[in-house]
Amino acid sequence: MAKQPMLKFVDVPRDMPEKRDAEARRHDFHEIYKEFITQKAEEQASRCSQCGVPFCQSHCPLHNNIPDWLRLTATGRLQEAYQLSQQTNTFPEICGRICPQDRLCEGNCVIEQAGFETVTIGAVEKYITDTAWEQGWVQPATPYEELDSSVGIIGAGPGGLAAADRLRRLGFKVTVYDRNDRSGGLLTYGIPGFKLEKDVVMRRVDQLVQSGVEIVNNCAVGKDISFDALREKHDAVLIATGVYKARDLGGPGAGLDGIVPALEYLTASNHLNFGDDVPEIDNGKLDAKGKNVVVIGGGDTAMDCVRTAIRQGAKSVKCLYRRDRANMPGSVRETRNAEEEGVEFVWLAAPKGFTGDTSVTGVIVQKMQLGAADASGRQTPEPVEGAEYTEPADLVIKALGFSPEDLPALWDTPELEVTRWGTIKADFNTYETSIKGVFAAGDIVRGASLVVWAIHDGREAADRIAAYLEN
Repeated sequence: MAKQPMLKFVDVPRDMPEKRDAEARRHDFHEIYKEFITQKAEEQASRCSQCGVPFCQSHCPLHNNIPDWLRLTATGRLQEAYQLSQQTNTFPEICGRICPQDRLCEGNCVIEQAGFETVTIGAVEKYITDTAWEQGWVQPATPYEELDSSVGIIGAGPGGLAAADRLRRLGFKVTVYDRNDRSGGLLTYGIPGFKLEKDVVMRRVDQLVQSGVEIVNNCAVGKDISFDALREKHDAVLIATGVYKARDLGGPGAGLDGIVPALEYLTASNHLNFGDDVPEIDNGKLDAKGKNVVVIGGGDTAMDCVRTAIRQGAKSVKCLYRRDRANMPGSVRETRNAEEEGVEFVWLAAPKGFTGDTSVTGVIVQKMQLGAADASGRQTPEPVEGAEYTEPADLVIKALGFSPEDLPALWDTPELEVTRWGTIKADFNTYETSIKGVFAAGDIVRGASLVVWAIHDGREAADRIAAYLEN
């Protein structure tokens, strides 16, 4: 009788890939997790219980066939595992690195709920696709037939690139327009290399180009080309710009030098790691070296900022968050990594203002307490009367989330309808906007969200565009 290859969670403990020493990783932007070796990947995949109702799959925005490719990995059928993962996910090696698995697939693993530690789904997913690249199993798309219809995509972030891949595989002519000098959007300039090394993104971009996708960089719609010109040039247009406008802070001193938006700070750091000239780092504006740094916010972007500041050589790095650790929206894993690297978290603390003459010298901190739950069910932070102090700061980074830009005004297209939040109004089923033949997907529709949701929306929108063009 053949030995059971799965359900080994009772005897085999959970294990993650080895993590680089915290002191060593503080000094570079390389990824902190090492790769699984084949034996370890097969062993960890074999812990899957192959449950009848896979909550990991249902809680994945892409509904990846996780139990199936775990079984294939456990039994040494790695090429088939990759092919299966690629069917539902355009960028599995990227999701394996940056998805908050603790809130999605792994956090809903059945054996985790039963008291055993979850399967290391993300690490196995990363291992499968990295091996696929090494073995040459990842190939450019080759459509069965070339179609006459063309699609213009605005935005080369995860949503736009996922849509481009899907449409190209169906045979459509695809052109992607992006205002940055490199493609990838937040994957390239918003996420630091210690979570996602940039050659991982660039090889996917290269693969799309080899597949026949045309990418036009340094092209801002509304400035370098009009929105109307795009509509005339293409049979359908997809808006996948994401949301990049930083939410601001008020209070006394909010306009002082040294208070900067998170994305501006992260983009500068990523440009530097590409080898680009970055005057804002050279002149010290976006360089944390030798400074007391305070990051305001509790999401994944805040975690990226505090860990970047550590690597830039900050004197001290503190993260202020108005709720407690249990209510922090950022990844638990990323918070732990940040603490290992020397970041101090100040819970139940909110900025009330800033000190300084022309440049910031401190953050006036208001201590908070959690009160009654609001409509979302989360406890509302409330000020503790009389509990204020000043936190020294030479650089303050605002990581408060992102809002959409006013696209109808930027593109001189008032007929493009938006919601009261400024996101584009698109049909939930067809992804079509108020303008016929113009579709929208990703954060510009749903608001700032996860990369995996942008990939989901891009793929879904591509299918709806294909149906529109075929009809």
